[in-house]
Amino acid sequence: MQRRKFGKLDFDVSLLGFGCMRLPTIENPDPASQVGNIDEQKAAEMIRYAIDHGVDYIDTAYNYHDGKSEILVGRVLQDGYRERVKLATKLPVWIVESEADCDRILNEQLSKLQTDYIDMYLLHSLGKGTWMSKVQKYNVFKFLDAAKADGRIKYAGFSFHDDLELFREIVDAYNWDFCQIQFNYMDEYYQAGKEGLKYAADKGLAVVIMEPLRGGRLVKNIPPEIQAIWEEAPIKRTPAEWAFKWVCNFPEVSVVLSGMGHLDQVKENINTMSEAEVNSLSQEELKIIGKIKDFYNARIKVDCTDCRYCLPCPQGVEIPRVFGIWNNASIYNIINEGKRQYDRMIKSQKDASRCIECGQCESVCPQNLTIIEFLKDAHKALV
Repeated sequence: MQRRKFGKLDFDVSLLGFGCMRLPTIENPDPASQVGNIDEQKAAEMIRYAIDHGVDYIDTAYNYHDGKSEILVGRVLQDGYRERVKLATKLPVWIVESEADCDRILNEQLSKLQTDYIDMYLLHSLGKGTWMSKVQKYNVFKFLDAAKADGRIKYAGFSFHDDLELFREIVDAYNWDFCQIQFNYMDEYYQAGKEGLKYAADKGLAVVIMEPLRGGRLVKNIPPEIQAIWEEAPIKRTPAEWAFKWVCNFPEVSVVLSGMGHLDQVKENINTMSEAEVNSLSQEELKIIGKIKDFYNARIKVDCTDCRYCLPCPQGVEIPRVFGIWNNASIYNIINEGKRQYDRMIKSQKDASRCIECGQCESVCPQNLTIIEFLKDAHKALV
């Protein structure tokens, strides 16, 4: 297993991190089990196998598996495994309603995880909605300083889902140790993206990568045209290997998280990360990945940049969300998943059918999109 330095800190970590968000589950859980529908036996086997083979970064969160991931991880890290890893979990800032909530939640997490301290503590999923209304309003930085001082957490970071401008602002707002961003070859310029990766690394932050496979979309339902492009490569790899190697090619990357659900995936990813070195992809290989990106991008239905100038819609239509679901369904050949997501929008009365064609959105769209017609097309495709 390759290891990389963790930003400005004086230690290194395994390149592969074990993300505990997509653990194996069972259909009929034991009602008496505190772990709910996680298949505890399989999950424990996977996590301990990973640790025994060099993985020492374990990532979970308060809300993963309906709050049960931390309980499972706490159990698995007994018998000496806790001392062998850097343990990461996250403060769900969206439920914080007072300064006292931060302490209460952290203490609850320590109990679930059966540990006295968290190595890597993140403010979870920061964006415009939580940055001002939660983090700044409730003095969360003061809480982080106090928790570091009393030893309950060792290092402070944040995970992020918003635009590059806000990312830079957050990076500059506190003496962070690390951050976590979404990054893969399809999201090179999405959210924080490559610019954010380099910006954080230049500031000395370790950068942890999430969604290197874009939630599995880069490895599932592969169109034959995509597979044909992969076959052009001089070295044959699985789509997962290509995706991981692209992320690991960047020297600014410290850890790549993978939400593994099967032991075979753990073994494959360990093998991949053992040879995914910095700047190891040739120009020919990078061109092949470029062709993959071009093929996927050609399937985009709407060139919406998610700038959100069109919001708020007077009728409550979440326009960028509608287009995002439609685009993803088309790009990654997941129409049934798109329909399920869109059905939830219909139930929450935020779907395209609520559009009354007032034109307000089109008058402010920087891309000059014919939003009204696109909404009609998206609705037809997704119902």
